[in-house]
Amino acid sequence: MNSNKIFWGARLQLAGWYAGVMSIILTVSGVSIYQVMAHAHWQAVDRELESVAGTLHDSLEPLLTESDRIAINVQQILPNLCIIGEECQPESPARHILGAIQQDSFYALFLTRSGRLIATVGKPPIGMIPKIGQDPWQTIEDRKGNRYHQISLLLKNNRGESWGYLQVGRSLADYEQHLQQSKLTLIISLPIAFLMVSVASWYLAGIAIKPVYSSYRQIQQFTADAAHELRTPLAAIRATVESTLNSDAISEAESRDILQTINRQTVRLSELVQDLLLLSRMDLQLITLQKQTCCLNEIVGDLVEEVSSLAIQSNIDLKLKILHHSPIYINGNEDQLYRLILNVLINAIDYTPEYGTVELLLDHMDHHAMIQIQDNGIGISAVDLPNIFDRFYRVSSDRSRKKGGSGLGLAIAQAIAKVHNGNIQVKSELGKGSIFTIQLAHNP
Repeated sequence: MNSNKIFWGARLQLAGWYAGVMSIILTVSGVSIYQVMAHAHWQAVDRELESVAGTLHDSLEPLLTESDRIAINVQQILPNLCIIGEECQPESPARHILGAIQQDSFYALFLTRSGRLIATVGKPPIGMIPKIGQDPWQTIEDRKGNRYHQISLLLKNNRGESWGYLQVGRSLADYEQHLQQSKLTLIISLPIAFLMVSVASWYLAGIAIKPVYSSYRQIQQFTADAAHELRTPLAAIRATVESTLNSDAISEAESRDILQTINRQTVRLSELVQDLLLLSRMDLQLITLQKQTCCLNEIVGDLVEEVSSLAIQSNIDLKLKILHHSPIYINGNEDQLYRLILNVLINAIDYTPEYGTVELLLDHMDHHAMIQIQDNGIGISAVDLPNIFDRFYRVSSDRSRKKGGSGLGLAIAQAIAKVHNGNIQVKSELGKGSIFTIQLAHNP
């Protein structure tokens, strides 16, 4: 219960940190994108005004004669030219030299050298007094709050003398409307993105913490199983010692029996601790095996000969079948390979009932040596099959306890196989037996 709360809190913190970091990144990215977009649009406005003003400037200068006066030929080529103090001319059907001036957002102002307005084109800002400053670029605002951007250029007449000034500008209404829409889109989309990031963070945090939780549960189970396995022999030793201490006098024969009982439990404890240390060192890759060329034919032959007495005691028919009599060599540690095959073979004998059969088969295929151990024992259910290589796991606890097993044999066998770059596979059907297949890379 407490562990679930711990991992739930860890998942919440992990999701919170991930969502927070992603939210900051999204916010900074959104603001940056908005700034870049606004700057790009502003640069586009400047380039457009420069192009329009430059074209108009270059087209008008050859037509200008007297300073501070608009020539007639200028009035003929510019549509909607309004001279201050005179009636505005109707739109001329003549060819326009600058189509952009006809757009509602653009305007042009003609000013004298002193800065007095003498003519306009288009719809200039209402109520604004034109000014000539040192900076050719100006951003102005009319009395209604509408903003305009304009550029001022010096005009010369056809004799190269100073004529006056030309101001070309445009309304920023469409520019600001576009930025406002972009800002609104970001304001709406960012909270939605935050929500999606939060949901994704919770989901990803669950995926990230799942293997940690699984490892934690395995460690918990391993600790509980190890404590249980250690408790049994310790309890037996303690009961034996307490019984002896409570006795007034014991005979020599009884003393020897007590010592033998303590010795058996001590040996069991010692073997269990050694097995645990071996697995831990293999997990940490602290074991450096002295590898050499080993003959599997000799290993399985000696093994079957050694285990045959155990099989006879259990009324089990133990068979050895070597399909290829030519020696099969592999590079490995002979003692560890011996233990690998022994653990699987002992497991098969332990879970095979009386008058059953256990067969050990040695073969090679491709570049692998194959050791197959088949029995017609109790078999393994589909539920237990994925867990049989887990430490302290038993398919039938009662039977294995009677045999004195600790549930570490197959775990050690799998660890040894991995150290030798091999693997163990198992196929089993409940009530019909099991087939364990060990594959090891062999030398040609």
